Amino acid sequence: MKIPLYKRPSDFFGIIFTEIRESFTDANTVLLFVVAVILYPMLYSIGYINQTIKDIPVAVIDQDHTSFSRQYTRMLDATEQLSVSYKPGNLKEARQLFYDGKIHGILIIPENFEKEILSRRQADVPVYCDAGKFFVYKQVFTASTYATSTLNAGVEIKSLLSQGHSWEDAMNRFEGLNAQFFDLYNPSSGYCNFIVPGILIIVIQQSLLIGIGLLFGKRKELGQFLPPAKEKTTWWDSFAPVIGKAIAYVTIYLATTLVTLVLLYHWLSFPERGSFWLVYLMLIPFLFTVSFMGITLSSLFTKRVHSLIFLVFLSPIVFFLTGVAWPLESLPPMLKVLSYIFPTTPMVPAFIKLRLIGGGLGSVSREFTVIMIQMTVYFVLAVVSYSLSVRTVWRASLTRDLSPNGARL
Repeated sequence: MKIPLYKRPSDFFGIIFTEIRESFTDANTVLLFVVAVILYPMLYSIGYINQTIKDIPVAVIDQDHTSFSRQYTRMLDATEQLSVSYKPGNLKEARQLFYDGKIHGILIIPENFEKEILSRRQADVPVYCDAGKFFVYKQVFTASTYATSTLNAGVEIKSLLSQGHSWEDAMNRFEGLNAQFFDLYNPSSGYCNFIVPGILIIVIQQSLLIGIGLLFGKRKELGQFLPPAKEKTTWWDSFAPVIGKAIAYVTIYLATTLVTLVLLYHWLSFPERGSFWLVYLMLIPFLFTVSFMGITLSSLFTKRVHSLIFLVFLSPIVFFLTGVAWPLESLPPMLKVLSYIFPTTPMVPAFIKLRLIGGGLGSVSREFTVIMIQMTVYFVLAVVSYSLSVRTVWRASLTRDLSPNGARL
């Protein structure tokens, strides 16, 4: 026997129960609400599990063939970033190795390299980096700079020692300013630690939006999006369905995100300095905001496929505007304003502050205020759009000569 979608619109707990049941009986929604929220971040993170790129193959063209040039080559090979895989005789051979994809950088040690250094003159070492791959370029450039600086330091200190200076005096003369660097919040400087925490929040938002769109599109297709006993539906009649549906979605996601934000987070060994429960507390208004936004957008779709196409198309835009791929502060003013359409814009920095940096609720007061404003605006829009959708489907049902008295909400 087919259970009606809603027995009574006034039955608030019935609305919640029915929405949860519907979410778990629809295969597409289960795929999004449960499988996608857990599986997608896991698959996405596995690609970055190594955090940094190491042992990048490069070629060193040694035109000097001296002890200094060989020492410099060994220093390059000793860095964790580079591996001196080839030593071609000329630039033409090295260029062919690069075009074949066997190397990602070329370093040329010029003639008279040792002579120039011992004569206290500057010796130039050309470095060709693959700038088409940002992280490869960064690693090649960093390793070559580090090896060059280390070699310069050794030459300078040896020169001072030969002039009769003590070791301490030589070090002080060479290193007048001793800078100490501390990598905060991302000790490994890994790309996974940088990008994935923000991706987790984006996945939660987008999967919830798409799932809601599919549910509403399905009901419009089946003609189940109808009021039970009256043709005219007021705004007040839409309050209970909108709030009840939102509570159902938030309840489901508070359970599924435990796996994503706790088990997956620990499995990937992300930096964790704050309390998860503070994040969980912040997650509640965020999920309500996304739910109201999903209900609002669902009024635009008459079929399931429409919501899927639109919201999947929206995902890369969200990724860019949220500030994950590019700093929010560097966006043009207009795009920065538009970014606050999405709840992820305040939620991503709030998540990073609470979980990675270890801040308290006071550190996310601005983000919390923005989310509360978004939640209020989207709730009003959701009530209006839901009521309009009910009226639209009701009129369509009358046109098709369906039975209004037996219709279901």
